[in-house]
Amino acid sequence: MGVPVTTSTADPRAVARAAVAAPFTRRLGRELLFCLAGLPSALLNPLVLFVVTVDLIWLVADGGRGNPSVAHVALACVCVGLLLVLAVSTGAARKLGSGQRRLAAGLLGVRVAAPPPVRRSPGGRAWPGPRDGAGWRVIAYQLAKLPVSLLELYAVFLWIGGLVNLSYPLWWGAFRNHPPGVRLSPVPVFTPFGMFGEGTFRVATLPGTFAAAAAGAAMLLAAPWVIRAVTSADAWLIRGLLGPGRLAQRLHHLEQSRALAVDDSAALLRRLERDLHDGAQIRLATLAMNLGMAREKLGASGEVRDAAAARELVDAALRGAKDALGELRSLVRGIHPPVLDNGLADALASLAADRAIPVDLEVSIPVRPTPAIETIAYFCAAELLANAAKHSYANKLAVRAAGQRDVLLLSVADDGTGGADPARGTGLSGLAQRVAVVDGRLTIASPPGGPTTITVELPLHA
Repeated sequence: MGVPVTTSTADPRAVARAAVAAPFTRRLGRELLFCLAGLPSALLNPLVLFVVTVDLIWLVADGGRGNPSVAHVALACVCVGLLLVLAVSTGAARKLGSGQRRLAAGLLGVRVAAPPPVRRSPGGRAWPGPRDGAGWRVIAYQLAKLPVSLLELYAVFLWIGGLVNLSYPLWWGAFRNHPPGVRLSPVPVFTPFGMFGEGTFRVATLPGTFAAAAAGAAMLLAAPWVIRAVTSADAWLIRGLLGPGRLAQRLHHLEQSRALAVDDSAALLRRLERDLHDGAQIRLATLAMNLGMAREKLGASGEVRDAAAARELVDAALRGAKDALGELRSLVRGIHPPVLDNGLADALASLAADRAIPVDLEVSIPVRPTPAIETIAYFCAAELLANAAKHSYANKLAVRAAGQRDVLLLSVADDGTGGADPARGTGLSGLAQRVAVVDGRLTIASPPGGPTTITVELPLHA
């Protein structure tokens, strides 16, 4: 079954409206505030600190005479190095990174997880120390942010300069009202390259102010896209340098997966204990009681006085034994369905055959997954089919299972009402936790009104 692909061309009028409205959107205001708020922190840059330290040492040592020597530069390197080590060791660098993350989250909507907290020493000390990787990544971010900050400053200049140019026709008459014979100097005009000097773009007449206004309008239309580009670059740096490192992320993910695996195993054991206690154990106890009463009716020897009652008790015991056997078989299937011994394709086919709603099944798995992955995929499919039948009011279901490289993709789709939400207690959050144990992922696409497609991505080997 092919997937229809639709293509459309953008409406030129919509593009033009978006370009004109871009300077006046809330998003631009937040991005502009981000650029302005980030400028002071750009001064806390290793390169800026180095230049300032060289100048201070030069002024103190030689009084500003001559040029800075190699000794001045070497001493500045030592001072800045010690300052950076102190900032990392005391946690000041971490606090600076935390401020940048909060700024990005509040103004750009870029939310980056914080690095793992510093572990306290046996003596209760909570300082990171000079080997703190998160602190040094903040220093690297500050160093990489210097050219980005210059571009952010340029973007702010485009916005301010464009507004000033756009206002030239408005104030020209008020400020250029002078007595006859007085000659005033031309007014410089902001351009994307700054304020030009003598002999360049300057305004000396009223018609010239409209040319300046046109330049200002062009700058205002270009400013949002420049601001968006530089804030996107800054957000990329924040994601890469101010979040947890790859090793820390992997360790945190493994710790979470281990905790989920332990919780899942404990929940499975509790469910088995409850099912055995409330089901098979009670039936076996009833069976033993019926057999005991039947033995009393039969007596130790001699003639049976109430053969009919004894037969009824034996029949009840037989029914109880069959029921207990059925429940035990159901428990066994809940632990590991025997149909999985033949492969995931046969197991999914048996699930599809047992549904009251028609199921379209398509399986293409060239390489068989490991037993643990097959078990997780089977129970995910069973849970998703049960949810669709119970909540979606669907008329048709579709199950797709495909192996792509080292990944097993299992999707269950329905043509129901949509609106599937893990927070509503439909078991989706539990499925997400189960697949996360093996580094899997569950994706939900269920807009209100449908259709719903839930995809489970699992590694083929675990």
